Amino acid sequence: MDFFRFLIGFLAVAVAGVAAGPAVSQSKTTTLLVVPEVQDTGVVKFMLPRFTLKHGVRVTVVDEGDASGSLIADGDTVVFSRGGTNYGLTVHDMDDPHMATLAAWMTGDVGRRTILSFKKDGQAVFEAPVVVAEAEEAVELEGDAARGADLALSACGRCHVVGEVNRMNGIGSTPSFAVLRSLDDWLERFLAFYALNPHPSFTIIPDVTEPFDETRPSPISPVTLTLEELENIVAYTATVDPADLGSPIAHQ
Repeated sequence: MDFFRFLIGFLAVAVAGVAAGPAVSQSKTTTLLVVPEVQDTGVVKFMLPRFTLKHGVRVTVVDEGDASGSLIADGDTVVFSRGGTNYGLTVHDMDDPHMATLAAWMTGDVGRRTILSFKKDGQAVFEAPVVVAEAEEAVELEGDAARGADLALSACGRCHVVGEVNRMNGIGSTPSFAVLRSLDDWLERFLAFYALNPHPSFTIIPDVTEPFDETRPSPISPVTLTLEELENIVAYTATVDPADLGSPIAHQ
């Protein structure tokens, strides 16, 4: 009798444990508005169970009303294309961590491959996004490149190789100006460098950044630049020849 009582108790606990699984995942939920022309293809029922299985987040899909995110034509981050129309994801609730997880999945390689692999009657329904090339506008830099060269050496040269003048200095793990110049977004990086780690811990831009915290360890000394001096450094950087990093690695 004691054995049967033990067995019944054990089975009850096991069943409760199994039942608890969906309850936990149900607490991780988000909402997604999907336009009818996308819902009607059946791709939502195809992709979301795969996402939920991977991340444990349940997604409630709506075709109208408020939602944490929207999968719509010409959404902010393009995910796929159909019939020449780009469909993208727009996140409305920036504080919803589960929508952030869904957004990262849908706009990442795994999510996009999942959506593009969806077929109906043996035919792929969606295509890779249609990218329309936009003419790049020439950016006019107003800084003084000559002054920027001196400033770059004094303000940045203790960590970065600025050029031949300090080729043997700098920190080995820190990219040189030539390497940074080879990046497509080099201008944005330089203009906002003081907000990119590790710079906020020691860079001071008057009227822009917080004052330097004097309680920081003594090895951390501040670097102070005005916005005008920053423009000069950017103007100098524009004259630096981008490093030739070679062709991307081809995976077989």
